[in-house]
Amino acid sequence: MMNLQRSHLKATTEQRAEISTWQRHFEAILDQHLPQADVNPGTLHQAMRYSSLAGGKRFRPVLVYASGKAFGLAMDLLDPLACAIELIHTYSLIHDDLPAMDDDDLRRGQPTCHRAFDEATAILAGDALQALAFDILASAIPGEAAIKLTLIRELASACGSTGMAGGQALDLGAVGNSISLPELETMHRLKTGALIQLAVTAPCHMADVGADTHKQFSDFGDCLGLAFQVHDDILDVTGDSALTGKSTRADAALNKPTFPSILGLAESQRRAVALRDEAISSLDSFQGDTSTLIWLANYVVSRDC
Repeated sequence: MMNLQRSHLKATTEQRAEISTWQRHFEAILDQHLPQADVNPGTLHQAMRYSSLAGGKRFRPVLVYASGKAFGLAMDLLDPLACAIELIHTYSLIHDDLPAMDDDDLRRGQPTCHRAFDEATAILAGDALQALAFDILASAIPGEAAIKLTLIRELASACGSTGMAGGQALDLGAVGNSISLPELETMHRLKTGALIQLAVTAPCHMADVGADTHKQFSDFGDCLGLAFQVHDDILDVTGDSALTGKSTRADAALNKPTFPSILGLAESQRRAVALRDEAISSLDSFQGDTSTLIWLANYVVSRDC
């Protein structure tokens, strides 16, 4: 599994052990929530497991745990939330890779779902993973029904037409066209940022924090999500597919507007760092343990995968 320890950033031994523990724990929890491959319809369940258990950084689940840590929440309380968000992310990757979308052949270092199976199975696998995410939130989140309903509503918003799906629609519409920097940032705040922001803010509801604290974490997640995408665009130019686990220079091949194509590579790097700094500063007055969140913000703009 490609993990967050690939970064050259220095982390304490405790942070390394903590993140590694979160990742191993999450893999086991995710496996438990997925249907077994030998349960009918077997091919569909195999495809769901193929894409969901293919590794990856597990950045969004780690963000959930890091945000929860800031509020002193136990890891097992956060597991359903981490799984739901990662399943939505995986479903989006399956659909984004389809020929009707980005038409990619490689994801997380292996053939994309529609290449390993077929297009119809990939579509259904994405659909089923999305449904499973909401099932997990409804059935496995501990606490009062009001909290579950809030998290369900916010996940729906983050992945719907005013979130991830809407951002993908804007992305497809921008292919071959010139768009402004604000338009590009809006697109990626929806497509990439909404789910990352939710991973940071959802634990706020479980901790029942006040509006001011929620805004701090919302601002952190917003800047972090955009910084993540800016650096992703940079890696599409400078990255190595052996490390990223996906095709590089794909955006240029599709004639898609990116931060480097609009700002240039050097200015894109400066923009990513500025967003990182803004994210970190948003937590300045918070009294909880944000050390891992801050490390993750630094990681976002220094990673090679």
